[in-house]
Amino acid sequence: MLDANCPNCGAAISFRSVDLPVKVCGYCRSSVIRSGEHLEAIGKVAEVPEDVSPLQLGTRGKVGARGFEVIGRVRWRWTDGAWNEWLALFDDGSNAWLGESMGRFMLLREIDEGGTPNRVAQRLAVNGVVLGDEAVIAGTNFTVTDVKDVVCVASEGELPFPAPDGLAMTSVDLMAPDGEAASIQQEPGKGTERPGPPSVYVGRYVSLADLAATNLRSFEGWPMPRFAA
Repeated sequence: MLDANCPNCGAAISFRSVDLPVKVCGYCRSSVIRSGEHLEAIGKVAEVPEDVSPLQLGTRGKVGARGFEVIGRVRWRWTDGAWNEWLALFDDGSNAWLGESMGRFMLLREIDEGGTPNRVAQRLAVNGVVLGDEAVIAGTNFTVTDVKDVVCVASEGELPFPAPDGLAMTSVDLMAPDGEAASIQQEPGKGTERPGPPSVYVGRYVSLADLAATNLRSFEGWPMPRFAA
């Protein structure tokens, strides 16, 4: 862990993992990038709007014997709505994303496909992905269930990459019959530059009970589950 001060406002901030070089200052909302012990504020981000999510920074849970804590969030929006992607830091130092949309949750880890990207990732670079497309990812057959252009509207906490307001992506969701899930995200090219390689994430649908989640956020109309008490 690196304890430091925000280079913009001087507030205390901390970085808990070398794999997570970005911290959104909770006081001034500056996005701070860490390189070794050097910190640089690269601009401010919007505050995450109020929603009805039971998750919050500090929510804890378990996957098998490994515990985790939610330490970051990115809020994405598309033409018909928005969803959260929460960053979970595990006790062993690894991290995963807990995607939340319309009361459903996907726990996903980024994978490296090396020099042989899956079929959907190959077609994504030329905007050729449609619903029903199939791809083999990490040995599992997946089917595309959703394709949309999205934009980041806010972020908070610790993150593996800068998530400024207005960051644009093409996002593809995929499913397998047994509850396994995958997501592929592609940033568009800038100017005359070609898009970089897409990011590929694999995992499965989970419930808050599956994760034995605690320190959930209570709000009107949502009874706190017994397992979280």
